[in-house]
Amino acid sequence: MPEDILTPPRRTRFVDLVSNGVKLARHAGLMQAPQLEVEPLLAEARADTGLKDFGDPWFMEPFARLLQSLREEAQLNEGGQWAAHAQIRKVLHDRLWAEQWFDRHPEILARPLPHPVIVVGPMRSGTTRMHRLLAADHRFTHLRSFETISPVPYPDFRHGARDPRIDLASRIMHVARLANPRTLTIHPTGPMQPEEELGLFVRSFWGMKHDAQWWVPSYSAWCETQDADGAYRYTAKLLRLVGWSQQTSSLKPWLLKTPQHMFDLPALLRVFPDARVIFTHRDPCQVVGSAASLAWNQTIIYSDHVDPQRVGEEWLRKTRLQIERMMAARRAIPDERMIDIQFEDMERDWCGSMERVYQFLDLDMGPAMPAMEKYQERTSSLKRKVHQYSLEEFGLSPERVLGELGEYVRTFDIATQQRRHAANR
Repeated sequence: MPEDILTPPRRTRFVDLVSNGVKLARHAGLMQAPQLEVEPLLAEARADTGLKDFGDPWFMEPFARLLQSLREEAQLNEGGQWAAHAQIRKVLHDRLWAEQWFDRHPEILARPLPHPVIVVGPMRSGTTRMHRLLAADHRFTHLRSFETISPVPYPDFRHGARDPRIDLASRIMHVARLANPRTLTIHPTGPMQPEEELGLFVRSFWGMKHDAQWWVPSYSAWCETQDADGAYRYTAKLLRLVGWSQQTSSLKPWLLKTPQHMFDLPALLRVFPDARVIFTHRDPCQVVGSAASLAWNQTIIYSDHVDPQRVGEEWLRKTRLQIERMMAARRAIPDERMIDIQFEDMERDWCGSMERVYQFLDLDMGPAMPAMEKYQERTSSLKRKVHQYSLEEFGLSPERVLGELGEYVRTFDIATQQRRHAANR
């Protein structure tokens, strides 16, 4: 096998320049090392905003656990420390501003969230494609990318005025391209593109966004033992705020998706008891390889000490746990409220697969077809690089992955490369 397939890609020189610049600024006394500690960060956010109420204190324990893991495990470089501080500071500002909005406009929290449609699948299993096809249908409400980056409007927000959060998202994406353009090859997006609600869970310092960005295994392991209801309750509050800021009808169902739901289906169904769930399935070799590649390409931005084999082992473990929890939680979902869609079927006949989805949702697909066809044409015509990865570069093999996740393949009759080869012999 070629050497470049066995070696995961390096980050860009831009990251080294930023990290070295921060190091020089510290040495010259122009910058101080950020304090990734609970009380200094809370005090700084209160001083920045003049506000005191962070809302439901449920977030405090995951916040403290994440900070501890960042200090003790993540091995952040100078630029990574600065970026982590900036991200956490923004999250705390958002929590303070959110409570201010709820106080100013109590009608926000009275908005209903009727029968949401939720796409659930392992990371890299086609959830984004399903989500964006459905988002083309104006009968649903969805988040846009700038709203998952900044779900809380700024204090001077006015309906109808230019929203500076859009410009912030553009700048963040520009920096992301400079830091590692592969991350946007893996998950192409833009400020106004439909996007998942993972950023809303970040406002509770919860979940997989942190796992895929930093090496924080003890934080991840702790989250996997906890009840996620608090994070889901707060996410529902933020969805109400986003819907209010969009001025969208509260009668339109929300369209949601994030791989986090694979871990937390019981919490999701307690907070959204009338949800309709679309499960996506894909060859686990592709899922694990692609997930490890995504995590690798983000983590190397923030740390100089990332081990590809540890990344591979962690994402195989996480994928296995996701699938085990999903399969157990499905037993509590009535058959009429869930449907299974195969990645390979979507690749072969997306229109036929979407017809099944619309029948499940008891909706006429006709009104949505022009917009979905336009989305398909636009994405197929984009000249973007293909996401290249292999299991081997992360110390894994198809035999290992299928040996651990074979029950998933058999239960849902998932097409795998190995099964196709066996059938053609």
